[in-house]
Amino acid sequence: MKVELLYFEGCPSHDALLPRLRVLLEEAGHEGGVELRRVESPEAAEAERFLGSPSVRVNGRDVEPGAEKRTDVGLKCRLYRTPEGLRGTPPEQWVAYALDGCP
Repeated sequence: MKVELLYFEGCPSHDALLPRLRVLLEEAGHEGGVELRRVESPEAAEAERFLGSPSVRVNGRDVEPGAEKRTDVGLKCRLYRTPEGLRGTPPEQWVAYALDGCP
């Protein structure tokens, strides 16, 4: 299983998410760690289909349900729409679901 955290330098949500993401991976029994991937330009954001920082992908798939339908790529901070409102990091349930290998 490949887990990636895409971000841009200086993103405060990336800094907040990384330690929690490592804990979630450990709890899921994933021993491979997190591959950090810095997106450095608008062109790279377009090529990566980067929805903003931070973005978590498991086996190349974004953890946000329905993310594959989004077209708002770019070098920007990412906000996640959750039942609790907008957040700067994905809900832990989304990450756990993706780690369990669910589509």
